[in-house]
Amino acid sequence: MKLVVPALPYLDACADALKRGWSADNVRLEAAAQEELAAIAVDPAAFVASLDDRAGKGPPILLPDGSRVPRLPGFRRWMWDGDFCGSISFRWQPGTAALPAHVLGHIGYAVVPWKRRQGYATRALALMLDEARREGLPYVELTTDPDNEPSQKVILANGGALLERFRATTYGKDELRFRIPLAPGGAGSSRMAG
Repeated sequence: MKLVVPALPYLDACADALKRGWSADNVRLEAAAQEELAAIAVDPAAFVASLDDRAGKGPPILLPDGSRVPRLPGFRRWMWDGDFCGSISFRWQPGTAALPAHVLGHIGYAVVPWKRRQGYATRALALMLDEARREGLPYVELTTDPDNEPSQKVILANGGALLERFRATTYGKDELRFRIPLAPGGAGSSRMAG
């Protein structure tokens, strides 16, 4: 499995995954999948281009309470093994490792259900850490639901340490926050456990 920059040759496989019920958004799920399918139908090239927004110039983000907040710089990569396997995204705030309270983490990922438990998320996170390191951050933070043990294992396998359990008030749920240091060659490098 490798990470690929979203591009038109991969788009049909991504759209198929969306149609089969997968979503890159672990919070908005089906609504986000339908929005992405609609965007693909209107302008496939613009949809693909929107997934690499290092300047944060895309449209505002809609929060669960209906409010809108500015988009952070970020980009998405697709997991690919000859077919679409999922998505991993990285977002940051220029000049600081801190994130606004409504942003649950620097990195988020979602593997298609029919390819889970094959190590794709662990590998994708390791590869994304290399990209995050190039942005100059000292660490990245990721969050998971307290009962999402597979995701916790992915983070721990990549050098993550549990920081806290907290209430994500924007989303009305408890979360676990992990931190992965990005020191060159240190914990969080692209090594993989076992």
